[in-house]
Amino acid sequence: MPHRVVVTVATALLTGALAALLATPRPPHPDRGTTGDAALAADLRAAAGDPDGYRGLAVALIGPGGVRTAGIGDRGDGTPVTADTPFEIGSIVKTFTGMLLADSGVGPDERLRALVPSIGGPAGDVTVAELASHRAGLRSVPIGSAGQAARLWSARVSGADPYRRQHREWLLHTAAGQRPGDTGTMHYSNFGVAVLGQALAERAGVPYQELLRSRLLDPLGMAATTVNPDGTALPAGRATGGTAAGRRVDPWRGEGWAPAGIGVWSTAADLARLVTAVQAGTAPGIDALTPRFDTGEGGERVGYGWFTTRYGGTALTWHNGGTGGFRSFLAVDRATGRGVVVLGNTDRDVDPVGRRLLGVTPSGATGPERTPLAVLLAVGLSFLGAAGLLITARSRTDRVRLATSMVWAVVMPLLAYRAGDWLAVPGLVWALGVAATAAVLCVAVPRWRDLPLVAGRPWWRWTAAAFSGAAAVAAVLLVM
Repeated sequence: MPHRVVVTVATALLTGALAALLATPRPPHPDRGTTGDAALAADLRAAAGDPDGYRGLAVALIGPGGVRTAGIGDRGDGTPVTADTPFEIGSIVKTFTGMLLADSGVGPDERLRALVPSIGGPAGDVTVAELASHRAGLRSVPIGSAGQAARLWSARVSGADPYRRQHREWLLHTAAGQRPGDTGTMHYSNFGVAVLGQALAERAGVPYQELLRSRLLDPLGMAATTVNPDGTALPAGRATGGTAAGRRVDPWRGEGWAPAGIGVWSTAADLARLVTAVQAGTAPGIDALTPRFDTGEGGERVGYGWFTTRYGGTALTWHNGGTGGFRSFLAVDRATGRGVVVLGNTDRDVDPVGRRLLGVTPSGATGPERTPLAVLLAVGLSFLGAAGLLITARSRTDRVRLATSMVWAVVMPLLAYRAGDWLAVPGLVWALGVAATAAVLCVAVPRWRDLPLVAGRPWWRWTAAAFSGAAAVAAVLLVM
């Protein structure tokens, strides 16, 4: 390689590495600031273990002596998290829906068709108890078409809301076309609980959010718990959701899915009111907590939306929740009168944090889950474009193919930055991938003048280049 090329490549490598180091993806972690009970905040940090992947955490610890609350980290805008910061709570709302059923007077063997006559066929034959306990044989999220499957996948990758514009009418219409399978066996179903909640609202003649407010939230004084579907304002002072790798995501707001936990916001302090009422035996629909059916998971049982799991000599009745950028956990130990609420504004699980605060699992250094697939994806996207361009540049090719490889060499690190799991892989890997891409570009560019415009079959080369370019643009738009 000529000396001039060596110097150019080395300069590009160094420049690319320095620039990439400045922009290296960094996972969030809670800052040193705390709010509320200082001792509880310290316990919360200890229970969280390795903080990478958490941005802000709010906690309420409930016991016979009262409620203690604390917060660590920030809402996503630099403002400290407190016990009054609204978070998306996700599937914790399924416990609300179960309590509405227990408080409704509807018998457990009542068929769905009796509540919503428009739902006939096999779906109309499932019972409300089967819906509330995930035993109705309904899929977690029904996939009606390839387009819907593609939209769900693209929303996951891009951080968009996969449930937008899926209102109550859409949900009940979709339910009418379902064919349940394996009824009576536990299969966790977001869709089944959403249908149950909307069916209870249909029977009552009011929207789900009104039913929830009048029958559960108002009696418990839970004024900070709100349903915020499409087109309504989100709570003031709310946390901003994001991934554990540091990417922000959109709130989930499909109104039809509210009974399963979509578009519902609450605070640690407000959920503590629910736990306190449960421990006192005064919560509406408290019979929903009664374990009724085996889940098939090592003695775990489920009631109406509430799970009961034993940890040694302790039985926790609980539920967790997760949306695109939030995680939540609520548990009660009914034997001791203790309970916990943990809310986080990233997609790193908070269940272990809550269990440690209740003392049912050991404390100690813990970190986020790292899977081989996550490692492969982050590393592959960081270096694949550079590797492909190097192979193309060293082969006998043409300008069209070389230009296509150059485009993908630039696109791949962009995809890696947005889609890579930078908890599983150090962000330095991405910086090295950018540096490698810069170096290979310096090798490829001088080849340009010695290549023909098109080699081989022109129509094939131009068609392939057009499709490849469109795919690159689509990929960028998907993740940006």
